[in-house]
Amino acid sequence: MIDLEENVEWTSGQLRRAIKAAGVALWTWNVDTDAFIMDHRGYELWDLGANGILSFEDLSAKIHPADRDRVRAAFVATRAFVGPYEIDFRILSGLDVRWISARGQGSDDDIVARVMTGIFLDVTGRKQAEEGHELLAGEMSHRVKNLLAIATGLTQMTSRSSSSIADMTAQLTQRLTALGRAHDLVRPLPGDQGTAALLGDLITILLAPYEETAAYSGRIRVAVPRMGVGEGAATGLALVIHELATNSLKYGALSLSTGILDVSGTICGGTVVLAWTEQGGPQVVVPNGAGGYGSRLLERTMAGHLGGSITFNWTPGGALITLTMDAARLAI
Repeated sequence: MIDLEENVEWTSGQLRRAIKAAGVALWTWNVDTDAFIMDHRGYELWDLGANGILSFEDLSAKIHPADRDRVRAAFVATRAFVGPYEIDFRILSGLDVRWISARGQGSDDDIVARVMTGIFLDVTGRKQAEEGHELLAGEMSHRVKNLLAIATGLTQMTSRSSSSIADMTAQLTQRLTALGRAHDLVRPLPGDQGTAALLGDLITILLAPYEETAAYSGRIRVAVPRMGVGEGAATGLALVIHELATNSLKYGALSLSTGILDVSGTICGGTVVLAWTEQGGPQVVVPNGAGGYGSRLLERTMAGHLGGSITFNWTPGGALITLTMDAARLAI
């Protein structure tokens, strides 16, 4: 077997070009004097001026406070650690937060002139992708739990207005089919499909699975301005309506046959305001704390996708929820 390392001599120029292409920053740390030196890429990465020799404490001041003690302890531990190591942490660069991966070879045994050597890598993109995947996994888990709760609630709702098992089966099948159509609106659709639907039609479709029949029919009322909702905004708005309807079915007006849900809206200038009003449900219990995943999902979707906000007013008669959205954003 040919040992390539023994048959290829890498020039300093080749190594510099390879390091630059990989976005690698080099550093050295004198374990006795605490002197920390980096190459040009290192100072750029840490947003520091290359003026004089730094100390490890100078770098520590740039590390995110939540990671600072952990990184200090990890770097000290590398002196006794045999083999390669890798430490990921956040640093503050102005208002931005970057993820840095520090890599090197541990143990004092192999260091030359009491100087340890390693590299820094900017792994912000990878960390953001990981956080996005975790957020998506949490959102999907939340939706699955909600769908199970909805199925239970719809079954109880259907049993109130059914005269026989066959009638209940037909009604429940119809409701679950409508739920499937509504759920399609909660996920992105591929391609440029233009305007998704009229605002009133979109809300009506989303709330159709929760409407009662026979003696309890007509307890969901929708009266909103006539305007188109773009494909980009439809997914976010559908997610919000779906979440509010799920909560109402579990805890609010839609959980009782006497409950009434009224969705009304107005347009004022460039702002669309929807009022979600519940009456006739169980006694309102004001939530404690900052709320769970569903509350964060609502706030994030309203602010990020629809350029607006959501406010809650827990009145004695039922929840009054106000959705404020940018009309221009809603049409995209």
